[in-house]
Amino acid sequence: MSDRALLDDLRVIIGRDLDGLQRELELYPDDASVWVLPEGVPNSAGTLALHLVGNLRHFIGALLGGSGYVRDREAEFGDRDLPRSELITRIDAARTEVLGALDRMSPDVLDDPFAMPNGASAPFGRFLVHLAVHLGYHLGQVDYHRRMVTGEGASAQMLGLKALA
Repeated sequence: MSDRALLDDLRVIIGRDLDGLQRELELYPDDASVWVLPEGVPNSAGTLALHLVGNLRHFIGALLGGSGYVRDREAEFGDRDLPRSELITRIDAARTEVLGALDRMSPDVLDDPFAMPNGASAPFGRFLVHLAVHLGYHLGQVDYHRRMVTGEGASAQMLGLKALA
């Protein structure tokens, strides 16, 4: 696989999963249910959405794309009771910044070292794959949260094969 193909694949998968995150939020019956914390669940869907948006806008939008976004990680885990419309507006902003940055990114930087938040270093391309996997991991948690809170087992159709074509 070429480096350009990797960037194109990451763009498709991250875009698909941001669309899936939006669909998940839209399937909740109301704004309040997005913030419900069932016993034993540390993060609501709203918290996870804020965290994912902040993470992607920081690492891809700002560091890679120069968007100027300033991350407030404390707010990602502290803000509560935002309406779904606000969460979706933030997802839209992340989608624009992140996909635009990936479009403009030169494949030449994928092998450059990247200092990860834990102090380790990895090739930038591998860190981008990590970010896509991180998004998918938390998206699964949002899906499970929605099903627990609403009692609805309906799929958000996030992983349709058309999304990979």
